[in-house]
Amino acid sequence: MKLELIGITKRFGSLVANDSIDLVVEPGQVHSLLGENGAGKSTLMNVLYGLYDPTEGEIRVDDKPVTFRGPGDAMAAGIGMVHQHFMLVPVFTVAENVALGNEAVRGGGMLNLQETRTRIRRISDQYGFDVDPDAVVEDLPVGVQQRVEIIKALVRNAEVLILDEPTAVLTPKETDELLGIMAQLTADGKSIVFISHKLREVKAVSDVITVIRRGKVVGTADPSAPTTELASLMVGRSVSLTLDKKPATPGEVTFRVRDLTVQADNGQRVVDGLSFDVAEGEILAIAGVQGNGQTELTEAIMGLQDHVTGSITLGGNELVGRKVKDVIRAGVGFVPEDRSVEGLVGTFSVAENLILNRYDDAPFARGLSMSPSAVEKNADEKIAEFDVRTQSASAAAGTLSGGNQQKVVMAREFSRPLKLFIASQPTRGVDVGSIEFLHRRIVAERDGGTPVIIVSTELDEVLELADRIAVLYRGRLMGIVPGTVSRDVLGLMMAGMPADEALAQAHDVQGGNL
Repeated sequence: MKLELIGITKRFGSLVANDSIDLVVEPGQVHSLLGENGAGKSTLMNVLYGLYDPTEGEIRVDDKPVTFRGPGDAMAAGIGMVHQHFMLVPVFTVAENVALGNEAVRGGGMLNLQETRTRIRRISDQYGFDVDPDAVVEDLPVGVQQRVEIIKALVRNAEVLILDEPTAVLTPKETDELLGIMAQLTADGKSIVFISHKLREVKAVSDVITVIRRGKVVGTADPSAPTTELASLMVGRSVSLTLDKKPATPGEVTFRVRDLTVQADNGQRVVDGLSFDVAEGEILAIAGVQGNGQTELTEAIMGLQDHVTGSITLGGNELVGRKVKDVIRAGVGFVPEDRSVEGLVGTFSVAENLILNRYDDAPFARGLSMSPSAVEKNADEKIAEFDVRTQSASAAAGTLSGGNQQKVVMAREFSRPLKLFIASQPTRGVDVGSIEFLHRRIVAERDGGTPVIIVSTELDEVLELADRIAVLYRGRLMGIVPGTVSRDVLGLMMAGMPADEALAQAHDVQGGNL
């Protein structure tokens, strides 16, 4: 099935999310849509899937104009979409989820789940999905849940599959398996629109790459194009994708975690007996698929979790049981994973956000009042130092792009001497150019002697920054390995294999014994 988007424009008031976009997807082709977060990729696909009406433009299927009034029309035309956040009912079985909205019935109007099970098994066998129709979805690994979403689309006879950031929640092994599934689907004549900002994966899987920047198509590239060329198309300028980082020279161990456990409100151990150290002048990266205890670990350090046992010490001082403000005053800088909710007050000005952790300290506070001149001077200095792109220091922080919001958070946390710096997902939703800047600044903090903890689900980022890497799986520590370790070892650990076994298996594979 051939799919064409011609002159697609989508406006939300005065905001032009998509601007006269042309796109052609040929049968049996992986057509990647590459762009930074906020470039307009997902908006364009929501137009294609019938979730948004285009303001202007036309969609054609096999050279015939079509109009989609909703996802049902798109599915009827042979278009399926696997969203970044799965649309599954966790307590339903695979068969029940697949049947939902597409129920097969038999005489008397009774639901015919057996027919659905048969179709699931047929598709699963055809593409090697290995999915049990009677399994309960919430009991399945994330990678298998994603396969259920693909099966849902194939059961509805999808000829074009839209995959929106499909590798964001997968381990490296699951990512490789997905790329293999995509190859099988295209070999069978299906077309795939692959939406991503990950250059390595886009180059590995694509037949054609279309790059979108600020709502416009800025170029079409061949997968063999240099990675730097694709990155430059994404951001509109030349960028460096390699970090000039000298080997660490760790000093004294000043941060220690011992037998740390965090319980959720339901009693489940989301962090289970963690122990590790971080020395001055080194970066420890915490790796793992999202949802394996990373968030709760950083929140426990910051005093944001209630049910915490064990010990966390900084410079010999216990942090467990202390309030957030006390932890901050102990010298901990913290960049939370969700900057818009936890890192910034969107309605406050940039200047005000830059002093949220010191608003009651000199020189910003004078008794019960604030010093506007000191606040303004600090803002001007930090905006210049961190290259924050804003109309003015008085602009609301919520009006800034994601990368500039992150720079504001980072500038605030680096505005005082630190004894520990923690950054959770430090470059999530950040453009390539800002990533380059933020990575350099984090390494500079390390080189200044600060212990640094980075939490990231992006393996490329972990390998770029880390001196040592700790991997979490279901709240437990699989081990700590050097920052030079291979992606294969990390992938095995992220899937629950202890470090010593992962290292041994990788060694055997490299030696040709497996």
